[in-house]
Amino acid sequence: MIGNLSGIVDEVCSDHIILNVNDVGYIVHLSAKTLSTCAIGSRIKLLIETYANNRENTTQLYGFISKEEQQCLRLLVKVSGVSYKTAMSILSKLTPEQLFLAIMNEDKVTLKMSGLGLKLINRIITELSGKTRTEALDHVLLYGPPGLGKTTLAQIVSKELRVSFRATSGPLLSKAGDLAAVLTTLNAKDVLFIDEIHRLNRSIEEVLYTAMEDFCLDILVGEGPSTRTLRIDLPPFTLIGATTRLGLLSAPLRDRFGIPLHLEFYSFEELVDIIKRGARVLSAEIEEGAAREIACRARGTPRIALRLLRRIRDFVEVKDDKKITYEVADSVLLKLGVDKMGLNKLDVHYLRFLFNTSGPVGIDTISIALSEDVGNIEETVEPYLIKISFVKRTPRGRVLTDQAKEYLSFQH
Repeated sequence: MIGNLSGIVDEVCSDHIILNVNDVGYIVHLSAKTLSTCAIGSRIKLLIETYANNRENTTQLYGFISKEEQQCLRLLVKVSGVSYKTAMSILSKLTPEQLFLAIMNEDKVTLKMSGLGLKLINRIITELSGKTRTEALDHVLLYGPPGLGKTTLAQIVSKELRVSFRATSGPLLSKAGDLAAVLTTLNAKDVLFIDEIHRLNRSIEEVLYTAMEDFCLDILVGEGPSTRTLRIDLPPFTLIGATTRLGLLSAPLRDRFGIPLHLEFYSFEELVDIIKRGARVLSAEIEEGAAREIACRARGTPRIALRLLRRIRDFVEVKDDKKITYEVADSVLLKLGVDKMGLNKLDVHYLRFLFNTSGPVGIDTISIALSEDVGNIEETVEPYLIKISFVKRTPRGRVLTDQAKEYLSFQH
């Protein structure tokens, strides 16, 4: 592999030069812009990209004056349908800056100047739009109820940026060394996803501050008088944090996320689309009425919708049915303890406890009565009950609404 060549130009041709390096002549292909700067007898130093043409059993050398131009070629040849010759033709017409701007702005007129067809131009824009970004995406914070797709959304971001994705969770990072081990494996513009970021140790947060802002790590090495600070430089990266409890996130950490996004419960129609797609993935045939019935009981949450779909599919396979019908879906959901409102047994027990208790009730009292963790009640039970206006949070405690009382009376 040749990194660079430095020598005297012996001959200048239409698309290449012959470079004399210690009396050995190398044929080096250049862009028209670089070729115009070459004169016979002049000394030049070129960065070299080697292309092995296995079909013709030949090796071709491509030369560049700047690293930016070389990087452009490397990006272009990764696009399906772009050969080295095509890439050099593009670089003959456009500078790296002009090319990057054209791709970022989807400027098809500028790209057409290099002689490309519209189909190839669209492909270049689609495949390179994320890679031409000169800096990493700002840090992203995703917060909202569980099951709404925060992890999936983080993976979509990395796919759209066409960068690597690395995932971990807050409880796994127990000491600064754990965080350093993860951060030092990242490449430039990679996405690091930390789930349950509100459970990060406070000492880890302090280390994370400099990593997010300055892209470096300050780690203490040694003990006692010999203790010293070791600074490790990091490549620019994007941190995507996910949490179901935004209030537990410290203000300094929360403020360092440039893109905070709140995920809401999904609409009914969106859930129907998700269920239909899930059925196709499972190779299960489903009726429109069945999909809509599952969506009604999914609590606005894709994770629940897909879980219910899988359980119904299991019942259908055991009974050797060919299709998920409305009657089958309704029957199975009732057997699973999911009523028409999407409430399960825990939700009903929660509502009945409030119904049988006079006045507002504190969350700790509810937790003891139901033998459930306070966090589980606040994260999984209450958000949906508040959304459908069954429960109100007051300074004195939780209170049932008239709608909830009517529902319980009907159930009873």
